[in-house]
Amino acid sequence: SVVIQECYVQNTAREYAKLYAAEAEHLESFGEVPEIIPIFLIQRPANNIPYATVEEELVGEFVKYSVRDGKEVNFLRRDSEAGQKCCTFQHWVYEKTNGNLLVTDLQGVGMKLTDVGIATLAKGYKGFKGNCSFSFIEQFRALHQCNEYCEMLGLKSLRATHQKQRKATSTKSKNLPNSSTVKKMVPKKAREPRDFISSEH
Repeated sequence: SVVIQECYVQNTAREYAKLYAAEAEHLESFGEVPEIIPIFLIQRPANNIPYATVEEELVGEFVKYSVRDGKEVNFLRRDSEAGQKCCTFQHWVYEKTNGNLLVTDLQGVGMKLTDVGIATLAKGYKGFKGNCSFSFIEQFRALHQCNEYCEMLGLKSLRATHQKQRKATSTKSKNLPNSSTVKKMVPKKAREPRDFISSEH
């Protein structure tokens, strides 16, 4: 069900966020690290909707920190510490999974995030069904601008790898997938990105 999938997505992303935090905590100047709050599945046998999710209520200004598409430019992403650290988290997960997985829709109050999504390059990556179109990954690679937190964690610039992929030669494409193989994996019907109803927050 959608509700179970939602729990699985958020709690998977939460595990990545914990690993990210553990790595960032070793860096003195990194400071506070964004956290994805847990989401719990509850069963309600007597109700017509047998499953529901429960999570901590976030009080304060709710901000979307990550790009949904090229048209949306959210300045709070670039100008706030939480926004920059969310972009670094996306870059970190992307690098850790060799470009196979991206945590999307990073949004919440301050450093506490919820309603996240996951896009995977191939269906069933590590047995995981993402709930966002993998075009999000292409887009992230094209739009992400590294910041000081990416540098602190020693993440490689995506600009360089993106250009290398475009003019990939058989000699230089060590760990990079060839741009042709990436294009062949486009599904016939790309799923629409999820939409959130902002009034819930």
